[in-house]
Amino acid sequence: MTRQNVVVGVDGTPGAVRALDRAAEEAVRRGTGLRVVYAVHDRDEAGPMLASAATRTRLRTPGLPVVADAVVGGAVEVLARESANAALTVVGTRGLGPVAGLLAGSVSLRLAARARGPLLVVRDDRPRAPKADGRPVVLGLRGDADDEAAVYAFQEAERRRAPLRVLHAVTHRHTVPEMPSPIPATSPGQRRLAQDEQAERAVPRFGVARLREEHPDVPVEIRAVDTDPAHALLEAGREASVVVIGAHHSGPVTHTLLAHSPCPVLLVPTCT
Repeated sequence: MTRQNVVVGVDGTPGAVRALDRAAEEAVRRGTGLRVVYAVHDRDEAGPMLASAATRTRLRTPGLPVVADAVVGGAVEVLARESANAALTVVGTRGLGPVAGLLAGSVSLRLAARARGPLLVVRDDRPRAPKADGRPVVLGLRGDADDEAAVYAFQEAERRRAPLRVLHAVTHRHTVPEMPSPIPATSPGQRRLAQDEQAERAVPRFGVARLREEHPDVPVEIRAVDTDPAHALLEAGREASVVVIGAHHSGPVTHTLLAHSPCPVLLVPTCT
């Protein structure tokens, strides 16, 4: 199914306003329209909010096609459903719920697990980096399971005319205790460990080789890192326009990025 518009969830909070502005930019970048969605229990209460969002966007981005709609349901449920046909779904890390102040980021975290299309999460407490286009796109890569994220990261770098930095966190393995070898670092277990680590460090290079051929104008830097993947992506995000990861990343990586990333985080679901 063709993905038509960039979708953004709003509710009038500062975080949602920032997401709205970013979503308009993303729609212009992709050459699509913008669909503004307000998840409500009663459509009658949605008029002023939607009118305000549409007016703001039309004033800031003249010529961008904008549709604003109230949809009955919870924010996660509504936006997950909307994401199925969206070129991109955009949310802030706060707002979109009556207890957002207490559960900051809970909607974005739950939506990350349920979104059926690419999801951009915009931090609302970070100053906007000037001239974001041209700043690197960062891809967190683990292996074949991240194929869709890798494809999207190359496309994103091409749209932004920006370099792509691929980071692969190497998992350190431990060998079963064995008799010491008379020659240092040459026991069977140590040799297997070295071979496994060498193979793992090659994963990102093999994984993006085809994509480099398909996107020859995208400068690519590939780096295997020995630190915690969340920490490595946070550090890389300081100079990035966006960090791209597969939506299957769970637990501390996703949670840490959504809570602390210095730039927006783009989650790409795995096709099933």
